[in-house]
Amino acid sequence: MANKGKYYMTTAIAYTSGKPHIGNTYEIILADAIARYKRAEGYDVYFQTGTDEHGQKIQEKAEAAGISPKEYVDQISGEVKRIWDMVNSSYDNFVRTTDEDHEKCVKKIFKKLYDQGDIYKGTYKGKYCKPCESFWTESQLVDGKCPECGREVYDAHEEAYFFKTGKYADRLLKLYEENPQFIQPESRKNEMIAFIKQGLQDTCVSRTSVKWGIPVPFDPKHTMYVWVDALSNYISALGYGNEKYDEYSKFWPADLHMVGKEILRFHTILWPAMLMALD
Repeated sequence: MANKGKYYMTTAIAYTSGKPHIGNTYEIILADAIARYKRAEGYDVYFQTGTDEHGQKIQEKAEAAGISPKEYVDQISGEVKRIWDMVNSSYDNFVRTTDEDHEKCVKKIFKKLYDQGDIYKGTYKGKYCKPCESFWTESQLVDGKCPECGREVYDAHEEAYFFKTGKYADRLLKLYEENPQFIQPESRKNEMIAFIKQGLQDTCVSRTSVKWGIPVPFDPKHTMYVWVDALSNYISALGYGNEKYDEYSKFWPADLHMVGKEILRFHTILWPAMLMALD
């Protein structure tokens, strides 16, 4: 059969605050079906999954369990991998955000964005939803609660670094317009367009109040906010900016990022904006 070229696809990486749930497992099985179909069609498929292992929720769960965050995520990540193997999913790579190569890559990305002025230091003042790991302005709340999950938010006020997401608003809208298939289904795409058009805020990308995370290389009292760290897995694990191995030039850009609706905003707004900033 003729080789039809490369096909790079990913799942969202499972958050290790607890054992994977049916939604995570549904996603890996669905993705696996696509990967197998694409291989059968003659594509050179690279199928990536893994675990997202930093952040406040994990720090708190580990404290409650009386173990270190690393011990905690080792247990959960092992369990995720065991289940992915049990359902016989044919992933090519299982990435962990505690992998040394990933951490090195994320530090490089953060520093590059800072050096070119796409990340700047400021103060975060607003509302924070712990379950969603999302920051909100007062006007975005629905009945005083998180607009994504409907749970309580609390006041957050701390020094932070910000990514200039707002700078890329027009380019994002143009991207969706020129690539109508970029976000599917259509209804979700319309939600993201509306979200951008109401005025895109810059994104808080570091915390000083959370210790369990990748430190900002030039300001180590800050740890990188989990989304910058997690989203970068899609290029870090391919060897972006890495001397040791380079699948990046062969497989990037991704042909399919499979994600659930509750993390769509990060994947369709923050992630493409970060990629635009990285060229």
